[in-house]
Amino acid sequence: MGDMAPEPARASAPSAAVDAARDAEQRAPRSPAPAPSSANDDGVRPRRYDNWGARSVECYEKLEQIGEGTYGQVYMARCKETMDIVALKKIRMDNEKEGFPITAIREIKILKKLRHRNVVDLKEIVTSKASASNGHKGSIYLVFEYMDHDLTGLAERPGMKFSVPQIKCYMKQLLMGLHYCHNNNILHRDIKGSNLLINNNGVLKLADFGLAKPITNENAQPLTNRVITLWYRPPELLLGATQYGPSVDMWSAGCIFAELIHGKPILPGKSEMEQMDIIFKLCGSPTPENWPDADKLPYAKHFKQKKTYPRRLREVFSQFTPSAKDLLEKFLTLDPAKRISAKDALMHDWFWEVPKPCEPEDLPRYEPSHEYQTKKRRQEAKRAEQQNKRQRMDGHRPPPPMDDQKPASGPDVRPRGHAGPPGGMRPGMPPSGRYGAGGSASGWSSGGQQKQSYAQRSIGRQPTSGYGSIGGGMNRLGGSGGSYSNLNITTGTSGGSYSGYRGGSKTAGWAGGGQKAGSQKAGWANVSKDAKDGERRN
Repeated sequence: MGDMAPEPARASAPSAAVDAARDAEQRAPRSPAPAPSSANDDGVRPRRYDNWGARSVECYEKLEQIGEGTYGQVYMARCKETMDIVALKKIRMDNEKEGFPITAIREIKILKKLRHRNVVDLKEIVTSKASASNGHKGSIYLVFEYMDHDLTGLAERPGMKFSVPQIKCYMKQLLMGLHYCHNNNILHRDIKGSNLLINNNGVLKLADFGLAKPITNENAQPLTNRVITLWYRPPELLLGATQYGPSVDMWSAGCIFAELIHGKPILPGKSEMEQMDIIFKLCGSPTPENWPDADKLPYAKHFKQKKTYPRRLREVFSQFTPSAKDLLEKFLTLDPAKRISAKDALMHDWFWEVPKPCEPEDLPRYEPSHEYQTKKRRQEAKRAEQQNKRQRMDGHRPPPPMDDQKPASGPDVRPRGHAGPPGGMRPGMPPSGRYGAGGSASGWSSGGQQKQSYAQRSIGRQPTSGYGSIGGGMNRLGGSGGSYSNLNITTGTSGGSYSGYRGGSKTAGWAGGGQKAGSQKAGWANVSKDAKDGERRN
């Protein structure tokens, strides 16, 4: 999504990496944490293990994978000693020359210092011995408290709709966690739904501090602007700012706020240029009045727009209450210097008007819902749907004739309107090769004449994730057609159309017609296109 991870730090072995993290943490200046007003405000259990890195991962039994990313895998696991359920985050160590990732070192350093009810608790670090299964390098695992859900996984449950008190409860906890981090001079720099974990007691916690950054002075050193997942990245980072503060997290929090009420992401750009464009179309173009310093940013000249867009937040989100619209305006203020802080957001009228936030323990309980599992279920459902379509088409194919029933010669005795498959293939005979059971499926134009094979056209190297298999053998020319995996095809005497390719929309003529895909046009018979997945939300 346009993110660029910092260059990994170098260390040659798990033990060296743990020592490096310890040494770096000891050298780093510490900012005193604000004292909680009561024990319940902090709400963190004392950690059980202080000698981090001394225990083996064999102390835990892996139960189920619940996450995966560039860092490695996350597993739900059980402590064999206490029977507590935890989350094991395996640090990817595929390339020994790159060493222990700087993102993991940052996460360890920061989470060792942060202790708050709304920040995920890092319990310990465990290691595995070098073996053939891990490339003789050993592995490092971060042990976290287990959380039943992440906000993205929960929001994508079928039929899920959050109530207003529920949204207020989640937003209040998000802002309390951010206020604590910002008070301790920590920028999270990757606030998004999948990094907001929720347990079945209704408690929300900030997680994944791999891109987090301690700051003592915003102007002390330049910071990278290649942080924060694209849909939640503020305009100052897109314009190249290298001096910034807590306001970058507040923009992301505003995107989460609108997403919870609206029911879907509000700024889903596919590139940095498009992201900037949709931000300006929603929040208005920068002007000397609303953002005096915008022109001073490094990439400002690259985003010069021919048209000045008005601010349309209140118009687009007209269904929001007046106080919700006002809070959203303050979150999504273009000028970071004028953007609302977490502390001020917690005092906004929206939290104090009826209905008020419910207590975490009063929130509904759900089955475990993580983004990784939700995507996996969606992929499995899609595969099952494709299989069902193929089976339904198989049921409509006429059975192949017996040898003694085939006419030796004479006129065509097939039913009227059934032109039959191309190349003399018997009805009911399944295509073969990459689209069927074994050989190649022939292409055709009107009248059933055999054309260049689909395999030769190379329409998708991975049919199961792109075009898929030709269900039901062959489509009938002149009829209603069949199903082409998740493409519905209707063929006529001289051309046809298809739609539904990966959620996109394309039209094409079968026999050398025009293919319309974005701004490109090509003859269908000559097209050679790999099936590619669209960009994923991160």
